[in-house]
Amino acid sequence: MDIKRAVTNKRAFMLLACFLVIFLVLCGRIAYIQAAKEVKGQDLTAIAEQRWQKSQVIEGKRGTIYDRSGDAVAEQLQSYSVYAVLATDQLSHVRDPEETAKELAPLIGLETNDLQRMLEQDDKFQVELGSGARNLSYEKMTEIRDLQLDGIHFTKQPRRYYPKQVYASHVIGYTERDMAEARMGLERSLDEYLSPENGSIKYDSDHKGNPLPNPNDTITPAKDGNDIHLTLDSNIQIALEQVMTKVEEDYSPKKMTAIVADPKTGQILAMSNRPSFNPNEYESVENYTNYAVSDRFEPGSTMKMFTVAAGIEEGVWDSEEKYKSGSYQVDSESKISDHKQGGWGSISFREGFLRSSNVAMMILALDKLGPDKLYDYWHKFGFFDKTGIDLPNETDSLIAQNGRSDAATTSFGQGSAVTPIQIVQAATAIANDGKMMKPYVIDKITEHDSGTVIQENEPTEVGQPISAETAKEVRKLLGEVVSEPEGTGNAYQIAGFDIAGKTGTAQILNEDGPGYMRGHGNNLFSFMGMAPEDDPKVMVYVAVERPKLDEFEIGSEPVALIFNTIMQRSLDYLNIAPTVDEVKKETESGYQMDEFEGSSIEEAKAILEEQNMQVTVLGSGSNVLAQQPQEEIGLLEGEKVILVADEGPYTLPDLSGWSARDVLKVTAALNLKLNQEGNGFLINQSPAPGEPVESGDQIQVEFSTEQEIPDEEDVTEEEQIDLEPEIEEESNE
Repeated sequence: MDIKRAVTNKRAFMLLACFLVIFLVLCGRIAYIQAAKEVKGQDLTAIAEQRWQKSQVIEGKRGTIYDRSGDAVAEQLQSYSVYAVLATDQLSHVRDPEETAKELAPLIGLETNDLQRMLEQDDKFQVELGSGARNLSYEKMTEIRDLQLDGIHFTKQPRRYYPKQVYASHVIGYTERDMAEARMGLERSLDEYLSPENGSIKYDSDHKGNPLPNPNDTITPAKDGNDIHLTLDSNIQIALEQVMTKVEEDYSPKKMTAIVADPKTGQILAMSNRPSFNPNEYESVENYTNYAVSDRFEPGSTMKMFTVAAGIEEGVWDSEEKYKSGSYQVDSESKISDHKQGGWGSISFREGFLRSSNVAMMILALDKLGPDKLYDYWHKFGFFDKTGIDLPNETDSLIAQNGRSDAATTSFGQGSAVTPIQIVQAATAIANDGKMMKPYVIDKITEHDSGTVIQENEPTEVGQPISAETAKEVRKLLGEVVSEPEGTGNAYQIAGFDIAGKTGTAQILNEDGPGYMRGHGNNLFSFMGMAPEDDPKVMVYVAVERPKLDEFEIGSEPVALIFNTIMQRSLDYLNIAPTVDEVKKETESGYQMDEFEGSSIEEAKAILEEQNMQVTVLGSGSNVLAQQPQEEIGLLEGEKVILVADEGPYTLPDLSGWSARDVLKVTAALNLKLNQEGNGFLINQSPAPGEPVESGDQIQVEFSTEQEIPDEEDVTEEEQIDLEPEIEEESNE
């Protein structure tokens, strides 16, 4: 019995010892794990955090791009996509495919039958509903949601949106809709500023993933992208886009570009190209080139203003000096002609400039300035360097300078290639009394939340190639190009304003071989204009390449349609008053206008009609409240005179056939705003004749000039008034 008990005790002791050893091992292991917090090389803290601690990304918002008035032109919005649940075991699924398709298809751009087939798939849990069901606006989403269709659901995601559609698209560029990548324009070049920094939030959760109250939750806030503020003015930019689209539809040019700038500051107020695109539909982009800064071409006669400026500055230009036009022997091998065969005989250099004579420019460049001095001024005007405008992919120029022949052609804008933005920068020196301003389109970059300015551009003078006196004299000549009968810029007259500018008609190199393209309209037509002449506040450059012209249409017509529309809109928007002297030009002889304000309408009308004036009375009162023209203005027999009676109502007369100057008398007398298209004589007006008008109202008028059919031998001159011919090589061939 004692032996049996001893054995039992021994076994019990051994068992206890085993348990104690195991317990000690477990305790040691637990102590080790508590100290090391590691099992088989795996961090227990990390495992616990992975299981119980959750993390969510806080997405930042991409910066917004604004125009100069603070309207968004590129912004991040919430978008929505539609999908359909087909599984019948789900509480909300498509129960009636036919009816659902009938109501939903028109809203997502699908045919009803196609959508019905998609909704009748038995083997699908859910289906996407095509591209028309993605990236929907909030308004479109609510329109679909309000239909309360069974099984139709939405997801939401951020997207990049361009609210003004085709608006300076080559300037702004675009990103993919989900903003995964910026593709072109400022969106790409300023991506580092616009891109946000995502934040995060970390929290403890229960086994179902629900957040647990914890004061130690970690939140790293997101940082939104910075905002970009542009110098673009939407009032001008939108008008530019509209008229560019009209010209594209009417003339189908190969390409076009236009720039509107403030010559005092260098700020770009508008910039547009054709072909263009809607960045909200970037899949259809055909042209990725911003021609204004990334395309160089032979500019043609717009460059003659800089040759003349150099001659005036150097004291070798004499407006009244005579020269023999027609052709010029550059060297033993090359002779270059004016665009009119045979020229105009012996004429003054002033007339040569107005007629856009190549020979005048070559004599000035080669015989008076000399090639070295000519190129020195080309350097001063910035044509050998990029402007440094804050837009991506600016290209440089190609200035030909290998001998007299290159200097000759460069003097009138052929043989060398420059960019439109270089022409605009150089022209600021003429418009701004010799001070050349660097062009820029970014006003400032600010932090999204605080508005703190990170970067700001200021007007920058980049040279003074000519004096203020020279600039004023060049502007006077440019004004005569537009206003004088022999000038090539008559199409660019705007009633009430002194426009100064220079036309250009450049030849285009053959795409398939040497030489230049031939044929009606196969040129690059351009105009560099500024207004008002005495102190320009706005500059507009327009270039149209290879427009499809009717037989007797000239290349200036599409260019003038763009220039005149935008210059008129810009001057009106910027509250630049018409030039009084232009409205009321005096004549050397004729009737001197009396002061009739306060006199009776009958008495004033009788006096004027006795002088054979055409009198139009506006209003119903008995006395004269206002008159146009004003007193002491010389009038020729048969001119129109406007008398405003001291009582209304005031209605618009029938202006059909009136000149722009006479129409301006009406608008000045009644204090109306004029929106003008075309030149010549009025063919359309709005409001219609007899409609009431009030001070400050805007009237829309359209003018037209009846074209004379030129003789066959003069067609080239008429259709390409500014055309620079190829160099005539004298050889044995």
